[in-house]
Amino acid sequence: MTSRHSRLRTSDVARGAGYSVQQIRNLERDGVIPPASRSDTGYRIYGEEHLESARAYQALAAAVGPVEAKAIVRATHAYPASDLLALLDAAHARLHTERRDLALAQDAAAAISTEPIDDVRASDAMSIAELAGALGVRVSTLRHWEAEGLVVPDRAGTRGLRRYAPTDVRDARLVHQLRLAGYRIPQLRQVLPRLRAARGRAELSAALAARGENIDARARALLDGAAALRSLLGPA
Repeated sequence: MTSRHSRLRTSDVARGAGYSVQQIRNLERDGVIPPASRSDTGYRIYGEEHLESARAYQALAAAVGPVEAKAIVRATHAYPASDLLALLDAAHARLHTERRDLALAQDAAAAISTEPIDDVRASDAMSIAELAGALGVRVSTLRHWEAEGLVVPDRAGTRGLRRYAPTDVRDARLVHQLRLAGYRIPQLRQVLPRLRAARGRAELSAALAARGENIDARARALLDGAAALRSLLGPA
């Protein structure tokens, strides 16, 4: 590892961070790495802090995206440490929320293991009374789910009678099963879109697994980025 007083060329920093020379110049322009000093002949001279800043940005960009990553690394150079730490706390909090929501969806998938996600038949269409009887719930319960935006049937004919299409019946069965499993209305609003989007159990399982892997990868990248930033902050 070079010392903080090392004289590095632009190409050295680019090679060490895995970027092109132009990308390093762009990062300097954007304030992600501190301004380079200049030699007598006008060439840029970088040090270890520039290399560490570029590496930190690279990891953070994978964790939170390039725009937020730039803001975090710039805070390391320009603001009190408490501002930087607050930005990192917010990034960790969002990942925590995503992980919590994923666990909720995974639990929901397990709770509806007996429900036909991918078996929707035209003959499943029902009136509100028929659906209430099939589920063993009150008609008022189905009206409440409609008011909450969970299962919204079409209104047929001039009288505007509710008619639950096969996909509505499927959704109502999912909601019913999840309510029995203890899910509250706000939680159902989170998980239902994901369950509806899945075309089958295999697709749902694969999508949830991929989401978990993505969260893990971004959490590791955030950890790597934070470690690089810690060396830039110096003693507390």
